[in-house]
Amino acid sequence: MSAHDGLDPAQSGVGDMDIEAFRRHGHMVVDWIADYLGSIDDRPVLSPLAPGEVRNALPTAPPDDPEPFPRIMADLDRVILPGITHWNHPSFHAYFAITGAGPGILGEALTAALNVNGMLWRTSPSATEVEQLVVDWLRQLLGMGPSWSGLLTDGASTSTLLALAAARERTDLDVRQRGLAGRPDLPALRVYTSEQAHSSVEKAAIALGLGRDGVRTIAVDDRYRLRPDALAAAIEEDLRFGFRPVAIVTTIGTTATTSVDPLEAIADVRDAAVAELGHPIWLHVDGAYGAALAICEEHRSLLDGIERADSLVINPHKWLFTPIDCSVLLLRETQALSTAFSLVPDYLATDDGEVTDLMDLGVQLGRRFRALKLWMTLRYFGADGLRRRLREHVRQAARVAAWVERHPALELVLRPEMSTVVFRLRAGDDGATGEAESAAALTAVDERSRRLLRWLDEDGRILLSGTVLDGRHVLRLALGNLRTTDDHLQRAFAAIDDALAAVPSR
Repeated sequence: MSAHDGLDPAQSGVGDMDIEAFRRHGHMVVDWIADYLGSIDDRPVLSPLAPGEVRNALPTAPPDDPEPFPRIMADLDRVILPGITHWNHPSFHAYFAITGAGPGILGEALTAALNVNGMLWRTSPSATEVEQLVVDWLRQLLGMGPSWSGLLTDGASTSTLLALAAARERTDLDVRQRGLAGRPDLPALRVYTSEQAHSSVEKAAIALGLGRDGVRTIAVDDRYRLRPDALAAAIEEDLRFGFRPVAIVTTIGTTATTSVDPLEAIADVRDAAVAELGHPIWLHVDGAYGAALAICEEHRSLLDGIERADSLVINPHKWLFTPIDCSVLLLRETQALSTAFSLVPDYLATDDGEVTDLMDLGVQLGRRFRALKLWMTLRYFGADGLRRRLREHVRQAARVAAWVERHPALELVLRPEMSTVVFRLRAGDDGATGEAESAAALTAVDERSRRLLRWLDEDGRILLSGTVLDGRHVLRLALGNLRTTDDHLQRAFAAIDDALAAVPSR
């Protein structure tokens, strides 16, 4: 067989894949996706491969000759798919469950076909205007006022970075022009956030030159919510030592426990500090996961106080069923971003009138048409359809919590507010009698909890995640996948029971 057998006619020339070949291979890809989504339930959730297996199964050098498309697809099945951890799996309960839903998958394909760069309005008016539209649709779904607007980014980490860059610029310390290095006139800058906040806050501080020492973490209460009294005390102490508060970051749905910081009380602390200092302190809300639930009227209180904040991030790729990556950064005043980032060289200057050039609102110049998949997802499900699905996930979490409460070997860490259940092994379940609360006994229980998690990873039926709260190892079961049914919950219960039976207490 010749090396060229099975090649498309265009592969021996200098142009692109010809249209008929594209049509034929495109049908093959869509069929593959449909078969994958239809059979995903039969696969182990976590990839079973060892490090290096995928790379070692592929050639070390790029091919000199063109290869037939069916052969490439065959290697997708043979090599790539075994190395995939299936985030789209209905039994993926680790981190935050996500869904790449059908309309968004198709929207992503259309985005790739259009292949536009939305850096300027004129470089594709639809890319800019649909992005502005879907951001405003989401604002309306959340019940936020018309003054809010914003943009799409790849994820909450980038959105938080942009918000804190705007906060730093609003200090009027001329950081944009003069930077931070070698400036004896600058006070040490400080960002405040919960000890349960996402690591992206510290990463943003690193990137912005504030450093990890520029982030002060604040103690939480018994439900792992930032304590406003501790925040006020921290700001007061920092002022005595010459620090300058720049921003406060609160969370709606912390990563470990989905706890909700008391935004109104925190805004009161911020306003009191601003009145004393005479300069602004930015209030950023990380709602990457939890803010989505506020589209349901009965959960709208999650956003109480949002009109007193300066920015909010929400990730439709987490709990609004849009394929990753898709994050929305909403701001009361987008001018704060353009003040921080707008830089227009001559070759990008335009005279299009009153338009928004999205390149002015962040670091990124090249911008993909990320809004298209979100636009299609919102239209396909509709507001009522989205609400029904979120409510179903909350109901599923309540069912899991009830199962944990009935279980003789498990206990809830706290009752779920959203769709993630946090639980742990009971302290007496390791067989120790009379010493269950001793440090050694707790260490044994926690070690068993970690081994149980490893057993579940190898078993492959479900994927959970773990973390540490108050020095104890806990387990997290996250819900939020559109394909997860009550049968999948039963699968999770059975897998956990099997793990408890298989993993000894000693």
